[in-house]
Amino acid sequence: MAEKVVSLREGEAELTNQHLKERKASWAKLRRVDSLSLEAGRVSTTRSHGSQVSWQRTLSLAFQSIGIVYGDIGTSPLYVFSSTFTDGIDNVDDILGVLSLIIYTIALLPMLKYVFIVLWANDNGDGGTFALYSLMCRYAKVSLIPNNQPEDRELSNYKLETPSNELKRAQAIKKKLENSKMAKYVLFLVTIMGTSMVIGDGVLTPCISVLSAVSGIKSLGKDAVVGISIVILIVLFAAQRFGTDKVGYTFAPIILLWFLLISGIGLYNLFKHDVSVLRAFNPKYIIDFFKRNGKKGWVSLGGVFLCITGTEAMFADLGHFNVKAIQISFSCITFPALITAYSGQAAFLRKFPGKVEDTFYDSIPDPLYWPTFVIAVAAAIIASQAMISGAFSIISQSLSLGCFPRVKVVHTSAKYEGQVYIPEINYLLMVACVIVTAAFKTTGKIGNAYGIAVVSVMVITTCLLTLIMLVIWKTSIWLIGLFFVVFISIEVVYSSAVLYKFTQGGFLPLVFASVLMAIMGIWHYVHKQKYMFELNNKVSTEYMKQLACNPNINRVPGIGLLYSELVQGIPPIFSHFVNNIPSIHSVIVIVSIKPIPFSKVALEERFLFRQLEPREYRMFRCVARYGYNDRVEEPEEFERQLVENLKEFIRHEVHEHFVLDGGATEKTEEAGKDGESFNGEESAQQVNPPRVSTGSIQSFNAARSVNSSSRIVSAPIKGAEEEIQFVQGAMKDGIVYLLGETEVLATQNSSLFKKFVVNYAYDFLRKNFRQGEQVMAIPRTRLLKVGMTYEI
Repeated sequence: MAEKVVSLREGEAELTNQHLKERKASWAKLRRVDSLSLEAGRVSTTRSHGSQVSWQRTLSLAFQSIGIVYGDIGTSPLYVFSSTFTDGIDNVDDILGVLSLIIYTIALLPMLKYVFIVLWANDNGDGGTFALYSLMCRYAKVSLIPNNQPEDRELSNYKLETPSNELKRAQAIKKKLENSKMAKYVLFLVTIMGTSMVIGDGVLTPCISVLSAVSGIKSLGKDAVVGISIVILIVLFAAQRFGTDKVGYTFAPIILLWFLLISGIGLYNLFKHDVSVLRAFNPKYIIDFFKRNGKKGWVSLGGVFLCITGTEAMFADLGHFNVKAIQISFSCITFPALITAYSGQAAFLRKFPGKVEDTFYDSIPDPLYWPTFVIAVAAAIIASQAMISGAFSIISQSLSLGCFPRVKVVHTSAKYEGQVYIPEINYLLMVACVIVTAAFKTTGKIGNAYGIAVVSVMVITTCLLTLIMLVIWKTSIWLIGLFFVVFISIEVVYSSAVLYKFTQGGFLPLVFASVLMAIMGIWHYVHKQKYMFELNNKVSTEYMKQLACNPNINRVPGIGLLYSELVQGIPPIFSHFVNNIPSIHSVIVIVSIKPIPFSKVALEERFLFRQLEPREYRMFRCVARYGYNDRVEEPEEFERQLVENLKEFIRHEVHEHFVLDGGATEKTEEAGKDGESFNGEESAQQVNPPRVSTGSIQSFNAARSVNSSSRIVSAPIKGAEEEIQFVQGAMKDGIVYLLGETEVLATQNSSLFKKFVVNYAYDFLRKNFRQGEQVMAIPRTRLLKVGMTYEI
C-alpha cells in the first residue's frame, strides 16, 4: 500500500512538473512578443552575464577590465607603507608583520570573497549593493513598491523544489522578511547607505590617487601639486563621455604596463635587498606584530587597509563586463603583480627603514624613475575610472527601482548593455573632487576618509550576501556560518581601526552618504506614494462609458498623444483633463515609453497598440519600446512612425467571437492586471498577439463564474479603411502632446516632517533634475501640460 502511495505521489509530481514546464514555456514565449502587461523597465527574459559569452569576447572584456576596474587597487602601492608607518619604523621586523597583513588581506577579501563568491550574486549581470537588493526583491516581497504582480516575479519561482531543511529555512526567513515592515525599511536603508558609500568612493578615489602620483615630483611645492592634480581631474571627467568601451581600450595598455613595471621593480628590490621577506607568507608574523605594538599596531591597520581600496569596484563595475572576465584579469594579472610589488617595497624598507615616507618612488632604480613617474601619473588618473564607472552603474540601477531623481543615462556601447555614462552625475562628481582636493591638499586626511567608505561597503555586502545565501542560494548553514564569521570578523577589526581617525577626515564619506541617502530616501518614498495613487485611481471602464454618452464633451480635430508612465490602464490625469476642459481630440493615443534590455528594437516591433472601449471613441493605448542603444526620433519622424503603425494595427484588427458560457474561445487580455472589467477593452489580434498573464486567467475565471448565464459576442469590425482614412485626416489636422504635470503634496493632517519632505524637499529635487519632456524630446510648440495635484 505504501509503495502504491509513493508511486502515485511520484506520478503526480511528474505530471505537475510537466504541466509547469509547459506553462513556463508558454509564458516565456508570450512574454517575448508583448510588453503591455509588463511594468515599464522590467526585464522579461533573463540574461546570464557570466555564460552565453564567447571566450574571445570574455578575453576582450578581461583586457578592458584591467583599464577600468583595477586602476584603484593597482595604484595602492603608491601610499600603503607610508600610510601605515606614519611615525616611522621602530622595529624592522614590523615590516614583515605589515607585509604579511597585506598578503592575507588581499588574498582573503578581494580574491576569495569578491572574485570567487560575491561576483556570483549578480542581478542578471549587474553588480553593486543595489543589485543585491534587487535580487532579494525579485525572490521575496520585500520591496517598498509592491512587487507581487505576476509580471514582477521570476519565472524560476514556478518550479517544484525538493523538500529540504535549507528550503524550509529559506521559506521561514522569507516569510518573516515579508511580514515585517521594519525589516523592509532596514533592508532598504542599508542598501542606499552602501550605494551612497560607493558613490562617495567615486569622489575620494580620484583625489587620493592623483595627489599621491603627482607628489612624486619632489621639487614641486604643495600648492603646485594640488593645482596640477585639479587640472588632471578635470581632464579625466571630460573624457568620460567617450564611454567605458573606448576608455577601457585606451587605459588597459597603460595599466597593464603599470602592473608589469611594479612587478619588475618589486622583483629587482626583492633580489637586490632582502629576499627573506618572503617569510611573511607565514601568518605567525602578524601575531608577532600585534604583540610588539599593541594599540599602535591596531591603529596602523587603517593604513594597511588601503591596499584593497577599489575592491568593491570589481562588483560595482560588473555590469560593464562579466564574471569570468573579472576572475581571469584579477587572478592572472592583478593579484601576482600586487604581491610582488609589496614584497619588493618591504625588501627595500628592510635595508632603508628611514625612507618609509616615500617608499614607492625611493625604491625605483634611477634610470627608471621618470618613465615610472609618467606611468604612475597615468595609472593614478585611470585609478579614478573604476569608481566613476561604478557610480554610473549603480545610479542607473537605482533609477530603475525609483530611488533616484530622473537623469539622462547614455548607453555608450552597442555590445555591452551595462556600459553607461550619466552627464549630470559626471559633472557633480568632478565638482566634488575639485573641492575635496583643494580643501584637504594631502593624501593623509583623504586616506582616513577613504578607508571608512570602503570598509562600510564591504560590511554591508557581507550582510546582504549572507541573506541571499539563506533565502535564494539555500546554502548549507555551516558554509554560511563560516563565510559570515570569517569575513565579518576581518571587516569589523578594520572598521574599528579606520573609525579611530574619524575626526581626522574620516567624517567626509559619512557626510556624502548622509546627503545621498536623504536624496534617495525622499525620492523613493514619494515615488512609492505617487505610484500607489496612480494605481488606485486609474480611469475606470464605467467612466469611459459615461464619457461616450456625455453630449457635453466636444471632439477637437487632430490626434492627442497623452504620455503616461503607467504601462497598464488610463492614468488619472486623463479624467482630470476632461473634467476641467470638456473636449478631447478626435483620436487619443495614451503613449508609454518603455526601455527594454536589448541593444536595438526593430522598427516593426517598436509600437504595440490596444483599442479601448467604447470603440467609436477612437482611444488607443500604445507602448513604444526602445532598446538601450536606440535614440528617440525627432518629433515629426516619431509621429509618422506611430501613425503608420496605428493604421497597420487597425488594418489587421479582427475581433474574435467568444462565449463565456461554455468556454468556446478564451479571450486573452490584460484586464485582470489592469483592474478593469473583462470586456472593458477589446483584445485585438495583431502581428504580435497579447500574452496571457496569470492575472488574466484569474480574471477570466472570475468573470466566467459570475456571468455564467451571459453570452457576449463581438461583431466583426467593418470599415477598417474608413477608420484608417479618419486617422490620416486627424494627423493632417495636427498632433498635440499632452503631458501630466503632477504636483505631489502631503495631506493637510500630515506631520510637519512629512510636509517638509513631500512639499519642499521632493519638489526641489523634481524641479532641479530632468523633466519628462526633456527625456522624450517633445516639441514645446505643441506641448500641452495638464496640471494635477496628488495628495498623499
